[in-house]
Amino acid sequence: MHGYAKDKDLLVKRLHRIEGQVRGIERMVEDDRYCIDILTQIAAVKTALEQVGARLLEDHVTHCVRDALASGDEQEAEAKSAELLDAVQRFLKTR
Repeated sequence: MHGYAKDKDLLVKRLHRIEGQVRGIERMVEDDRYCIDILTQIAAVKTALEQVGARLLEDHVTHCVRDALASGDEQEAEAKSAELLDAVQRFLKTR
């Protein structure tokens, strides 16, 4: 089971709202809306996605990484730790 399993429904609902926001931005472009208004909405979508990413990252640490470290399997712990560091680096690049 993945770390986000307990919050899966909430995450899916949030992603659907973000999808709706993106469709709204598309309509704004099609309707020739003011560029600053569009940029404001893009920033809102970016923030919303970052919040989802932060939640998934938190769940990964408190579930997947924690379990790997507790398992006593050194290779699994090293793999999950490396995976976590890679994820943090990717996450920070988007900010």
